[in-house]
Amino acid sequence: MNEQQSSQQLADIAVVGVGVMGSNLARNFARHGYRVALYDQRPENVDTLISEHGDEGEFVPTRNLDELAANLSTPRRALLMVPAGTATDAAIDDLVEAFDEGDILIDGGNSLYTDTVRRERAVAVTGRLFVGAGISGGEEGALHGPSIMPGGPRESWEFIRPLLESIAAKVDGTPCVRYIGANGAGHFVKMVHNGIEYADMQLIGEAYHLLRHGAGLEPGRIAEIFREWNAGDLDSYLIGITADILETADPDTGAPMIDVIQDAAGQKGTGRWTAKEALDLGIPATAIGEAVFARALSSSTELRAAALTHFPTGYLADFASLGISVEEFIEHVRRALYASKLIAYAQGFDLIAAGSAEYDWKINPRDLAAVWRGGCIIQAAFLDRIDNAYEKLPELLSLLLDSYFTEELSGLLDSWRTVAASAIQLGLAAPVFSSSLSYYDSLCSQRLPAAMVQAQRDYFGAHTYHRVDTEGVFHLDWTGDKSQQQRR
Repeated sequence: MNEQQSSQQLADIAVVGVGVMGSNLARNFARHGYRVALYDQRPENVDTLISEHGDEGEFVPTRNLDELAANLSTPRRALLMVPAGTATDAAIDDLVEAFDEGDILIDGGNSLYTDTVRRERAVAVTGRLFVGAGISGGEEGALHGPSIMPGGPRESWEFIRPLLESIAAKVDGTPCVRYIGANGAGHFVKMVHNGIEYADMQLIGEAYHLLRHGAGLEPGRIAEIFREWNAGDLDSYLIGITADILETADPDTGAPMIDVIQDAAGQKGTGRWTAKEALDLGIPATAIGEAVFARALSSSTELRAAALTHFPTGYLADFASLGISVEEFIEHVRRALYASKLIAYAQGFDLIAAGSAEYDWKINPRDLAAVWRGGCIIQAAFLDRIDNAYEKLPELLSLLLDSYFTEELSGLLDSWRTVAASAIQLGLAAPVFSSSLSYYDSLCSQRLPAAMVQAQRDYFGAHTYHRVDTEGVFHLDWTGDKSQQQRR
């Protein structure tokens, strides 16, 4: 393809920011027959893309945003793939200046949804349209089909829908992209997706840890177990890649790769954002929060090293004394993993429902199940079950109250408790297994310790309480006359 010839044709879409993700998305568009205009502050990134992949489709290289605008069909559509934060703000300001009213800016980065709300309002004043699109799937997904979660003005959807549907992952022929809702809805959903991802990854890590350091299995054997699990209810992207990881040897030493990787997990912040949002909205997303804290604790390497010199390991038993065969334990872990994953996903959907109500987004949970079925990191077979649950009852109070999930959790409970108790006996940390089970037990308890907490609050702060036998709000003078309560 001749670059000069290509540049004389108007492009269908622009990709601004041609790093790894931007480059792969541009190639994805081109492979689907779209002419793609390219701009990057580092022109060599554009040159590299065209020199290495120019034969995959029609690319239009540009050296500035005015040239980019001149080479786009109208309404212009530009996908921004630049670092979240000030770089995104700067790119938006520059594109607004170069574009005209009715043109569409799409932020495909990992932006915080509140920033997207702010940006959409600011761009709307100029007559341009701003879309915040969560994109999941990593580098491979960007090239071969990601999961896409766009939010913004409804009128923008008809102009970007064909483009996004063409490049999105397909499951049973259906694109994994749906319009999510107004302004920040798409990035909010992507944020919670990442929070669920944190919990899912931590749970899989805990399952591996229990099999390796509890049951004493080698990575190769555990890889086989995960392959078997991936053929059943646990079928998911993350289970599959975990088996790949466990089968991989270190090219330098020949040891299992998992053994040479430092046990300190990093994070870019989306999990923290999700945990904070859950706190702000009063949603007990305990699995997500515990997964975020688990990463933070793993990275506290100096503190962990010091603790090893000050405390005993704390185990109460070895595996043999648990009275469980290895094969029985493997099955218990599988069942406990499935139960805990259901809790994590349910908490994520609860958080999205709360956000949708708080910000008037009217998010359809069935759309989320459809979007996450393929292309994304948390894709899992049981998302079909989630779709079925909301199809039967759109106003479902919690996924856990759907008949399928109720029956599943009830049947998994014994294994769940066995694994949590075994982890404690063996002195192996399993914080998300444990917190997920505690969440279940809290939901199902007739009485919680909260009565004591509320009594304490009233004692020292006169925060009042409700009685179980009488309507109203009350306060007791705990240090004075306790014979009468004050009705507030």
